Amino acid sequence: MTTTEATDVVLHERRGGVLIITLNRPAQKNAVNLEVARQVAAAMDLLDSDADLSVGVLTGAGGVFSAGMDLKAFAQGQLPRLPGRGFGGLTRATVRKPLIAAVEGWALGGGFEMVLACDLIVAAENARFGFPEVTRGIVAGEGGLVRLPHRLPYHVAVQLLLTGEPLSAPEAGRYGLVNLVTAAGGALDGALELAARVAKNAPLALAAVKQVMRVTQGLNDRDAFQRQDEITEGLTKTEDAHEGAVAFVQKRAPVWHGR
Repeated sequence: MTTTEATDVVLHERRGGVLIITLNRPAQKNAVNLEVARQVAAAMDLLDSDADLSVGVLTGAGGVFSAGMDLKAFAQGQLPRLPGRGFGGLTRATVRKPLIAAVEGWALGGGFEMVLACDLIVAAENARFGFPEVTRGIVAGEGGLVRLPHRLPYHVAVQLLLTGEPLSAPEAGRYGLVNLVTAAGGALDGALELAARVAKNAPLALAAVKQVMRVTQGLNDRDAFQRQDEITEGLTKTEDAHEGAVAFVQKRAPVWHGR
């Protein structure tokens, strides 16, 4: 069943266990203001709290992901950041369930940082990623400086951050920044296909994979294994772990319950 809920500057659409979250200011190239940040944060809360949802897909309306911060609102003293959640209600947030970015057109500045906050990225061949902040006297301080050097070869990341020049989707694909490059107009469909492949798996295991990968970054192997074991030690005792084994023996698809 597919349902749609309009929330003004952000749209929610359910497709089975997938929640599509759409930045919905196409006339402003989906520039992010404080209300967008609040509604994105609410959407992430919905994704994590609803047991019927397994994966989120974040995209933009009108053939553009996001041009970044709403500079008109910024000029009036408004910053689209939320305490503990960062730019757009996302860049510093802890989202428990997998989140996929579906990118068409421009993903600039804070829009690119929101993409980097996602776990997987699908981009149309016309997508362009960039951090033009230095051309405006500021820096990409909501994930660009911190995350980009870990997602691209270091010197490529530095060049993007120092020049403000964009990176094309085909280039991003060659560097491994994006998981899949589609034809123009196909990013959402590609993201939904990838989401379906993720959503068929056990929700507790998905959340554990994401948490372990997040909290062990930068740790040495000994500390990383310790944190991993703390997070995953109870998984083998869950109903889903039992269901996975039984379904394998019975040669059928498992039915997950998230417990």
